[in-house]
Amino acid sequence: MQVYIVGGAVRDKLLDRAYTDKDFVVVGATPEQMVQAGFIQVGEDFPVFLHPKTKEEYALARTERKSGKGYKGFEVYASPEVTIDEDLLRRDLTINAMAIEVKGLMDDTPISGAVIDPYNGQQDIKDKVLRHVSEAFSEDPLRVLRIARFYGRFYDPSAAQNFIIAPETVNLIHTINDSGELKHLTAERVWQETSRALLQRSPQAYIDCLIEVGSLPHIMPNLAQALQNPFIKSLVFKALQLAGQQNLNLAQRWAILMFGFSGDCTSQLSNSLGLKDQTIDKTDTEALQLWTVESKALGQLLKAPNKITQYTQAYITCYPYLTNYTLLSAADIARLIGVTKAAKSDTEINELFEVHKILELAYQQLEFDRYIQAFKNITIKDVDDRLKGSAIGEAIHQTRIDSIENLKKLP
Repeated sequence: MQVYIVGGAVRDKLLDRAYTDKDFVVVGATPEQMVQAGFIQVGEDFPVFLHPKTKEEYALARTERKSGKGYKGFEVYASPEVTIDEDLLRRDLTINAMAIEVKGLMDDTPISGAVIDPYNGQQDIKDKVLRHVSEAFSEDPLRVLRIARFYGRFYDPSAAQNFIIAPETVNLIHTINDSGELKHLTAERVWQETSRALLQRSPQAYIDCLIEVGSLPHIMPNLAQALQNPFIKSLVFKALQLAGQQNLNLAQRWAILMFGFSGDCTSQLSNSLGLKDQTIDKTDTEALQLWTVESKALGQLLKAPNKITQYTQAYITCYPYLTNYTLLSAADIARLIGVTKAAKSDTEINELFEVHKILELAYQQLEFDRYIQAFKNITIKDVDDRLKGSAIGEAIHQTRIDSIENLKKLP
């Protein structure tokens, strides 16, 4: 009998990242031997056992063969003859297909020892590449969501180089897209992967990855359609990045993602920032209704928890008040207090303010990015070449002002 720690803990140790869960594979054992050693069997489709003290999972080495649709359509073969290399071969990515042998079933010492790496996961960690282990990757549609989640987990906007998905793996994802297998994913599994990804440091990277590999239209079609608007996409992604940095909760992050359906309502943000005339504009009722309908539809498609979808609806209801907050009448403020039940608890209204401030900040940063680009685009080539001395600098400066002024006039 040989015992190995496998998967995420080994990967994260090599990446020098914190890890909490440890998964073990046991080679050369039978279910009867595991039970005799005091382990508790919990697996129904394949033999998985809980350690009697730590409750960590120990699975017998196994192989898998595709036998049906979806991520459940597999036949599992667990036997003492299955080797550790064969067990690792069934895993999704090379960086998750590594193992370290431990002393025995009851060993709880820190991870150490030689890394068993038959599929070059260590090299892919060094090169920052997410690569499939075998062609069997295309047999499990859930792996599309998992690779997008890993892409988001490791994404760092300040890094000189981020993880990429190997081109041959992208090709396999395209095969999954075309096969219709993504439609066989249960809503619960899609929500589980999506909610975990949204709680990462860079939640927007998960959605961006699904767009880039062409999978989002097969998983969240109405969101994919909404994010085809370049400005909406940039605004939502910028706001999600800020939400990750400021550690907003899942309901808040989901509400920001659902801002992708806000459509024409985005123009209201400029009012709250004082970028337009200080007058209260009536928020487009039709746009608000569409925002409500589309966000509800996606929540129902993924079977998101009611408290998550209700929070988004609360933000949509409050949006016209939040965008014109400085101009609200006493009656408007009383209405806002009533809608959010702020007289009983100010938790919800404060969280809604946080969401709105994040969106405002994202809008402001995108707006200013345009001004910076306009400023940078003006050079000596854009002024009269007959000018001399200080007149050249003055002309460049005035031309930059004119360029920014023209941008400010745009809707």
